[in-house]
Amino acid sequence: MPKTRLSREEIRSFAQLSPFELKDKFIQIATESQSDKAGQKGMAAQAMLNAGRGNPNWVATGPREAYHALGYFAISESRRVWTADNLGGMPEESGCAARFEHFVRTNPALPGIELLKACVDLAVKRFGFVPDAFVHELADSSIGDNYPVPDRILRHTEQIVRGYLADEMFDHRPPEGQTMSLFATEGGTAAMCYIFDSLMKNGILEKGDRIALMVPVFTPYLEIPELDTYGFDVVTVEASLFTETGVRQWRYPTEEVEKLADPSVKMVCCVNPSNPPSLALSTRVSDQIVSLVAERNPNLIIVTDDVYGTFVEGFRSLAADLPRNTLLVYSYSKHYGATGWRLGVIGLHDDNVIDAMLARQSPEQKARLDKRYGTLSLEPGKIRFIDRMVADSRQVALNHTAGLSLPQQVMMALFSLFDMLDEGQEYKHRIRAIVRQRLDLLLEGAHMKISEDPKRAAYYIELDLLAEAERVHGKEFAGFLERNYEPVDPLFRLAEQTSVVLLNGGGFDGPEWSVRVSLANLDDLDYLKIGHHLRVIFDEYAREWRAG
Repeated sequence: MPKTRLSREEIRSFAQLSPFELKDKFIQIATESQSDKAGQKGMAAQAMLNAGRGNPNWVATGPREAYHALGYFAISESRRVWTADNLGGMPEESGCAARFEHFVRTNPALPGIELLKACVDLAVKRFGFVPDAFVHELADSSIGDNYPVPDRILRHTEQIVRGYLADEMFDHRPPEGQTMSLFATEGGTAAMCYIFDSLMKNGILEKGDRIALMVPVFTPYLEIPELDTYGFDVVTVEASLFTETGVRQWRYPTEEVEKLADPSVKMVCCVNPSNPPSLALSTRVSDQIVSLVAERNPNLIIVTDDVYGTFVEGFRSLAADLPRNTLLVYSYSKHYGATGWRLGVIGLHDDNVIDAMLARQSPEQKARLDKRYGTLSLEPGKIRFIDRMVADSRQVALNHTAGLSLPQQVMMALFSLFDMLDEGQEYKHRIRAIVRQRLDLLLEGAHMKISEDPKRAAYYIELDLLAEAERVHGKEFAGFLERNYEPVDPLFRLAEQTSVVLLNGGGFDGPEWSVRVSLANLDDLDYLKIGHHLRVIFDEYAREWRAG
């Protein structure tokens, strides 16, 4: 007898939706269930526990306070130039640093002022900035009175973010002799869109080309290639290894990674650490990719989305080991609790295979692109790919107003500088501890085991229920589940019976019977409850199997 109000056919139809759209259906079911229970005499409605989204429930307060303190200084600079009721002028660069020092001394009680001063001092010392030029960039940009110049990213901000990425994405060991240029974007979302769009616009990729995806993966990487604009032939590199005890490891077998050696595979997209399994690539896999690129597929383009890298000790991006082949995508959203700020960046080393491909294009291709970018330069063929992405992001014609808003870039710079201070490192270790504690509580409640892995970010967890069924009760029980229920049936039961909302791992191209739990957005003890509810549902299936 089904344990949800929906028939198997209805469940099967809803399973065709994207996980994030299916989530809305689970929320609707959970909400209706709450109302029904609240309407029953003597019963209290259960609180909905929505672990479907990755938006963290923490925020970094220190750098935000510093940002607002900077705003007061910037306003004082504006009023110094021109004061008429609510009207001010543009801050002046000359003497700006000295005035900032005076502002700090005369406003010791202003929240964030000490951290702001520490950030400024660190930047001047580490990057050798001219104080007036740097402080003026911060003050003028926080007011937002100018278009972004340069449009790709502000000069000082680029050096700061490059330093942050060297520390956190490259494990303090950036590639020797290499310079990485950056494009500040409206979060990692925009970065993904700009990369796919410009690779097509520039003829680096063409409709129907073969690309690879390392799965499970964040759903847009699955959905974008299927759009009519791209129509890519997608090869999947699947994390399909198990431990000896039958627990899924979410690791890539050598033979799966070997698929990238095929020169017909022009690009591979990787989320590292992965989403949903939340594991950084093992050294074995990274070394294998480096080797196959060097020996068999030297023009392979790698897009690595490393937003969760800060949650893994000693994380090192593929962009560090394969600087010539890799486009790095990074977002500040998860680490700093800043999804609403929309702060992202694309990194591309100046010596890269994409610019080399542009240089080798046919005369016809070059002529077409010269026409596209001809209004930007007398020598459009020399425009680098990363700058073409900036132009493409504004349909070329609006390139003169391109770029991430300057107040956003200031926040990006302050987040980066905060990380370079002791306070920022303490904050990083604190949020790592938060997600690990939540993972432990979830597993305690669910009575489930996962593989030990030092490269686990623990921002999410993906639990393979079918593998768990086979591990606990054997293949006969696993077969019973597959024959009698849809893979998303447990999620419908959870929503209806317990008001818990999780996402289906199959929607991320993971195992159909897996579930994805975000460990970032609920209170710690909520994860103990979610684990308990998951175990109750699991045991319910076992009782139905025995009864049958």
